Amino acid sequence: MRGAILWFTGLSGGGKSTLANAVAERIRALRDVEILDGDEVRMHLSKGLGFTREDRDINVRRIGFVARLLAKHGVFVITAAISPYADTRNEMRQLAKAEDLAFLEIFVNPTLQALVERDVKGLYKRALAGEIPHFTGVNDPYEEPTHPELEIKTDREPVATSVDSIVALLESRGLLTP
Repeated sequence: MRGAILWFTGLSGGGKSTLANAVAERIRALRDVEILDGDEVRMHLSKGLGFTREDRDINVRRIGFVARLLAKHGVFVITAAISPYADTRNEMRQLAKAEDLAFLEIFVNPTLQALVERDVKGLYKRALAGEIPHFTGVNDPYEEPTHPELEIKTDREPVATSVDSIVALLESRGLLTP
């Protein structure tokens, strides 16, 4: 079976990793699954990169490369990285398409207010106060997807409901059939 890429994008703390893990758990009985979490990739594969646009794009391209490599070998890959720039996300989509790999973009989109309220580390409050430069969505841009396959409002629905929506999308695309 051909692999596929489920690309979660959205602001920090929005629930990308939570959803990635929950979806992986739900579909693991049907597919070989790997998660490429943005924080883990930055720690191991992109160590030393900063937060300039160029460095962020390099990071996303590395995630995309590994995702395509795994997907070509039948793995269902779930990425969970901010990936703030639309053109770089679209580049990852086009590269996957060129290799005949399914690529589904999931926009994890709670309100900024919800992110500030549930931010246990206080990063949003510090960024809004100007203490953290280059914080995506506050003082550095995040370009929202214009045509994601699915948008999830994690501040309006429980994780289980979001996972149900994602799994239904995957089933509708024939990506979970053995």
